[in-house]
Amino acid sequence: MKKIGVLTSGGDAPGMNAAVRAVVRKAIHAGVEVVGVNRGYAGVIEGDFVKLDKSSVSDIIDRGGTFLRSARCDEFRTPEGRAKGAEQLRKEGIEGLIVIGGDGSFTGATLLTNETGIKTVGVPATIDNDIACTDDSIGYDTAMNTIIDAITKIRDTASSHERAFVIEAMGRHAGFLTLSAGLAGGAEAILVPEMKFNIDEVCNNIQAGYEAGKIHAIILVAEGVEIEGQEFTTNRDVNQSNAFIIGKEINDRTGFETRVSILGHIQRGGAPTGRDRLIASRLGAASVDALLAGETNKMVGIIHNKVEISDIKDAIEGNKEFDEELYQLANILSI
Repeated sequence: MKKIGVLTSGGDAPGMNAAVRAVVRKAIHAGVEVVGVNRGYAGVIEGDFVKLDKSSVSDIIDRGGTFLRSARCDEFRTPEGRAKGAEQLRKEGIEGLIVIGGDGSFTGATLLTNETGIKTVGVPATIDNDIACTDDSIGYDTAMNTIIDAITKIRDTASSHERAFVIEAMGRHAGFLTLSAGLAGGAEAILVPEMKFNIDEVCNNIQAGYEAGKIHAIILVAEGVEIEGQEFTTNRDVNQSNAFIIGKEINDRTGFETRVSILGHIQRGGAPTGRDRLIASRLGAASVDALLAGETNKMVGIIHNKVEISDIKDAIEGNKEFDEELYQLANILSI
């Protein structure tokens, strides 16, 4: 294999640039040319390619976002679009493609491989950390620390005004990020999609804390939470988000005046933590090794601190197990 491509796709995650850097430098070390694909799968179809060398990825290890950019591409969802993309890749002489992204990006990669024969290897990058076959995804640690920092700052004002704050974190279908940030940030309640909760119990616990002299409360909520007997519908109108519904209940049922803070896309930005840079560097380099070894339809991941190669189908279709034991610990330590 003389030339490979690399792209970033889906929601941006801190550490994507570090992963691209590792791909480029590891490939060049192996005597292989690297082509960057701008704007994800849209760039594949459009032939929006750029040659990458060591200087191209200089000083990007500490940059958030993705310098290759990302974009939605409905055309790539069609067989015709993928065939067009494969033609562009072959025209450029690209023999294998490294895809940095989440399960949606991996679905595109495996369809491209199965339909056109272009070899692909996936690198997991999503702040939700909901991809199977890896303990950690690129961007997760940075996003967790961003949320913890927000909790710390909001607690200052919550304590000063003796208020409760409902903070909404990203995670429409997964609560890994919310659980970890809530536990590490000392939240009084953590609500996640995997665990139905009883609003009466939540309010009673907060009220008990209030009556015992606690002067503030932090309730961290993933955007996709369910309440017993009812599923909250995620609504793009921020004033109708789940956090506001929960906040009103807490305000009406406890002694706390309650405010709501939607963290939003700040969770995706910022310089990656050292841990994310390390994971991105290891996985980026491992993806090159896998591709050059003839692997395809695979994903590289971190399991028990070791790089492992899995079938990308397992990463797409597998359900990452939610840590209920950690969730119970968070509940024990919260009040």
